[in-house]
Amino acid sequence: MDIQNKEVVLSFKALSDETRMAILDMLADGELCACKILEHFQFTQPTLSYHMKLLCDSGIVLGRRDGAWMKYSLNPAKLTEIAAFLDHICDRTRKSAE
Repeated sequence: MDIQNKEVVLSFKALSDETRMAILDMLADGELCACKILEHFQFTQPTLSYHMKLLCDSGIVLGRRDGAWMKYSLNPAKLTEIAAFLDHICDRTRKSAE
Protein backbone atom coordinates (compact mmCIF):
# COMPACT_ATOMS: atom_id res chain seq x y z
CA MET A 1 0.00 0.00 0.00
CA ASP A 2 1.32 3.44 -0.82
CA ILE A 3 -0.77 5.31 1.74
CA GLN A 4 1.30 6.56 4.67
CA ASN A 5 0.31 5.79 8.25
CA LYS A 6 0.20 9.49 9.16
CA GLU A 7 -2.23 10.09 6.27
CA VAL A 8 -4.40 7.20 7.41
CA VAL A 9 -4.54 8.60 10.94
CA LEU A 10 -5.52 12.07 9.68
CA SER A 11 -8.19 10.57 7.44
CA PHE A 12 -9.74 8.46 10.16
CA LYS A 13 -9.56 11.31 12.68
CA ALA A 14 -11.49 13.44 10.19
CA LEU A 15 -14.02 10.65 9.67
CA SER A 16 -14.47 9.89 13.37
CA ASP A 17 -17.04 12.56 14.12
CA GLU A 18 -20.79 12.62 13.49
CA THR A 19 -20.78 16.26 12.38
CA ARG A 20 -17.94 15.76 9.92
CA MET A 21 -19.63 12.68 8.51
CA ALA A 22 -22.81 14.73 8.01
CA ILE A 23 -20.77 17.40 6.22
CA LEU A 24 -19.26 14.77 3.92
CA ASP A 25 -22.74 13.49 3.15
CA MET A 26 -23.83 17.02 2.23
CA LEU A 27 -20.78 17.53 0.02
CA ALA A 28 -21.49 14.27 -1.84
CA ASP A 29 -24.11 16.25 -3.77
CA GLY A 30 -21.53 18.82 -4.89
CA GLU A 31 -19.65 21.93 -3.82
CA LEU A 32 -21.15 24.01 -1.03
CA CYS A 33 -20.42 27.39 0.47
CA ALA A 34 -19.57 27.37 4.18
CA CYS A 35 -22.67 29.45 4.85
CA LYS A 36 -24.88 26.72 3.32
CA ILE A 37 -23.19 24.03 5.41
CA LEU A 38 -23.61 26.12 8.55
CA GLU A 39 -27.39 26.42 7.96
CA HIS A 40 -27.75 22.69 8.74
CA PHE A 41 -26.16 22.84 12.18
CA GLN A 42 -26.78 24.47 15.54
CA PHE A 43 -23.27 25.78 16.11
CA THR A 44 -21.18 28.83 15.31
CA GLN A 45 -18.94 29.64 12.35
CA PRO A 46 -15.74 29.05 14.38
CA THR A 47 -16.95 25.52 15.16
CA LEU A 48 -17.61 24.91 11.47
CA SER A 49 -14.13 26.25 10.69
CA TYR A 50 -12.64 23.73 13.12
CA HIS A 51 -14.43 20.83 11.44
CA MET A 52 -13.56 22.07 7.94
CA LYS A 53 -9.90 22.47 8.90
CA LEU A 54 -9.72 18.83 9.99
CA LEU A 55 -11.45 17.70 6.80
CA CYS A 56 -9.20 19.84 4.60
CA ASP A 57 -6.00 18.92 6.47
CA SER A 58 -6.84 15.26 5.91
CA GLY A 59 -7.23 15.90 2.18
CA ILE A 60 -10.77 14.51 2.13
CA VAL A 61 -12.25 17.96 1.47
CA LEU A 62 -10.91 20.68 -0.79
CA GLY A 63 -11.56 24.33 0.00
CA ARG A 64 -11.39 27.28 -2.35
CA ARG A 65 -11.98 30.96 -1.80
CA ASP A 66 -14.64 32.57 -3.99
CA GLY A 67 -14.57 36.26 -3.13
CA ALA A 68 -15.52 36.56 0.52
CA TRP A 69 -16.82 32.98 0.67
CA MET A 70 -15.18 29.61 1.21
CA LYS A 71 -16.52 26.80 -0.93
CA TYR A 72 -15.90 23.16 -0.16
CA SER A 73 -16.00 19.96 -2.19
CA LEU A 74 -14.99 16.35 -1.74
CA ASN A 75 -11.63 15.16 -3.04
CA PRO A 76 -12.44 11.99 -5.04
CA ALA A 77 -8.77 10.97 -5.23
CA LYS A 78 -8.44 10.96 -1.44
CA LEU A 79 -11.71 9.07 -0.99
CA THR A 80 -10.49 6.47 -3.49
CA GLU A 81 -7.21 6.19 -1.57
CA ILE A 82 -9.06 5.60 1.71
CA ALA A 83 -11.32 3.02 0.08
CA ALA A 84 -8.28 1.24 -1.40
CA PHE A 85 -6.65 1.15 2.03
CA LEU A 86 -9.77 -0.42 3.55
CA ASP A 87 -10.05 -2.88 0.64
CA HIS A 88 -6.42 -3.86 1.22
CA ILE A 89 -7.11 -4.50 4.92
CA CYS A 90 -10.24 -6.51 4.06
CA ASP A 91 -8.35 -8.60 1.50
CA ARG A 92 -5.60 -9.40 4.01
CA THR A 93 -8.20 -10.30 6.63
CA ARG A 94 -10.01 -12.63 4.22
CA LYS A 95 -6.73 -14.32 3.23
CA SER A 96 -5.70 -14.84 6.84
CA ALA A 97 -9.10 -16.40 7.60
CA GLU A 98 -8.71 -19.03 4.85
